[in-house]
Amino acid sequence: MFPAGPPSYTLLRLPLLQLLLLLVQAVGRGLGRASPAGGPLEDVVIERYHIPRACPREVQMGDFVRYHYNGTFEDGKKFDSSYDRSTLVAIVVGVGRLITGMDRGLMGMCVNERRRLIVPPHLGYGSIGVAGLIPPDATLYFDVVLLDVWNKADTVQVSILLRPPHCPRMVQDSDFVRYHYNGTLLDGTSFDTSYSRGGTYDTYIGSGWLIKGMDQGLLGMCPGERRKIIIPPFLAYGEKGYGTVIPPQASLVFHVLLVDVHNPKDTVQLVTLELPPGCVRRAVAGDFMRYHYNGSLMDGTLFDSSYSRNHTYNTYVGQGYIIPGMDQGLQGACIGERRRITIPPHLAYGENGTGDKIPGSAVLIFNVHVIDFHNPADPVEIKTLSRPPEGCNETAKPGDFIRYHYNCSLLDGTQLFSSHDYGAPQEATLGANKVIEGLDIGLQGMCVGERRQLIVPPHLAHGESGARGVPGSAVLLFEVELVSREDGLPTGYLFVWHEDPPASLFEDMDLNKDGEVPPEEFSTFIKAQVNEGKGRLMPGQEPEKTIGDMFQNQDRNQDGKITAEELKLKSDEDQERVHEEL
Repeated sequence: MFPAGPPSYTLLRLPLLQLLLLLVQAVGRGLGRASPAGGPLEDVVIERYHIPRACPREVQMGDFVRYHYNGTFEDGKKFDSSYDRSTLVAIVVGVGRLITGMDRGLMGMCVNERRRLIVPPHLGYGSIGVAGLIPPDATLYFDVVLLDVWNKADTVQVSILLRPPHCPRMVQDSDFVRYHYNGTLLDGTSFDTSYSRGGTYDTYIGSGWLIKGMDQGLLGMCPGERRKIIIPPFLAYGEKGYGTVIPPQASLVFHVLLVDVHNPKDTVQLVTLELPPGCVRRAVAGDFMRYHYNGSLMDGTLFDSSYSRNHTYNTYVGQGYIIPGMDQGLQGACIGERRRITIPPHLAYGENGTGDKIPGSAVLIFNVHVIDFHNPADPVEIKTLSRPPEGCNETAKPGDFIRYHYNCSLLDGTQLFSSHDYGAPQEATLGANKVIEGLDIGLQGMCVGERRQLIVPPHLAHGESGARGVPGSAVLLFEVELVSREDGLPTGYLFVWHEDPPASLFEDMDLNKDGEVPPEEFSTFIKAQVNEGKGRLMPGQEPEKTIGDMFQNQDRNQDGKITAEELKLKSDEDQERVHEEL
């Protein structure tokens, strides 16, 4: 586009012949060329030898026209040509400013139509002629091509070529628009195009930055809409034209594609596309969010997508880590919600844009799917789904050995793991760092047969790095059922007595009475105590391994047998350690 200049009302300076055409009227009635019937011509003979397929308007009396012509006599000798002067004739028809024959010959003509006119003398320059140029009683032959036609009563003509099914807003005064265009004269001659420059034309509407006709023609457009806008010269560049590409008094035709529109007063626009039922928490500033998105310009051009990377975008909300418009647009969202966020450029990347995909002053549209969010201060959320009807007197506590079933998923429903896939409950000792901290917390206090739902934030799960099959910073959803519970042993104990141990412990353990206890005798003795209910091993581990660990602890010189001097109860060891420290 070219800038709008101040209006001008200076008349065109006409060459000599055109000035004569304005002043000289037909005088007398020369006989002229014989008509086909043998008599003189009574009217202009019109041969329409090229008629364009489309003819949106025809020349009428009072119209302003621009045309080229060659003028010859009957013998083919040229007496005048606008081509020789490289200047179109620009004049009003039907008001006596042309010879009568030309006035009549132009009537009903279409832009780009070509005509041959035979003008008899009495409709040309009559019996007087033009001294030194056109002899008296001369029949004139004109070859004419019409290039433009308009009228002072014309307005901007708008034709909608394509309108998108969804129109979020229409162009209004004071809006800032970005659009592509092809600009031609009415005869199709191209004078400018934004496409050749590889960028949109960006400007304000109704602020005098555009020619008046374009200001009017863009009003009411939707992003993605295509229009044809025809502008008469008095709403374009008028009598002066513009440089060498737009002649004076030229009608202009623009084929326009509106890319986007915004107003400097615009705020972020939110549209909820899908809201999951039971939303009990909405994102606030300070939350850490994981979400997927498709980012596009207002005309639908995709510039980025988290889906293409198969990874969510993870960030804090309301902390300035993302563009201000997205910071605003994500707050108030629910887990699982889908929303469309439209961000004006002053809340996105501004006048400069970023990279090669987001141009300056671009409105951005994000279709967002919130996967999950949490706050670094969040605890484990525990919801009891069912309890055994008979109740329970003892619940799971740190140190207990438990067996439980579980299903683990992300908050968007993606299934991760399930104990049911292995056909057996999961086993763990609570408080022994055998499971993630949040699950350990959530399992404590459960009754056998109880079912719970646990929501575990990432800082109590697998953190920012995630784990195999678990994305980084993921909130985890567990459904757990406690199958069984066994009291645990005190920290550091592998075996405890239910009552006082035998006074003659070593003698009872030395089955063959040879003064030493090998692994076989030790294992036989411990298993007998368990079977008789006199003691129990640490749960959650194979008995053989536990007994083996116990033997290794007692075989202090590692000679493969235990002597009376080596055998000590852990309680005695702990007491000795206290005395040593004292």
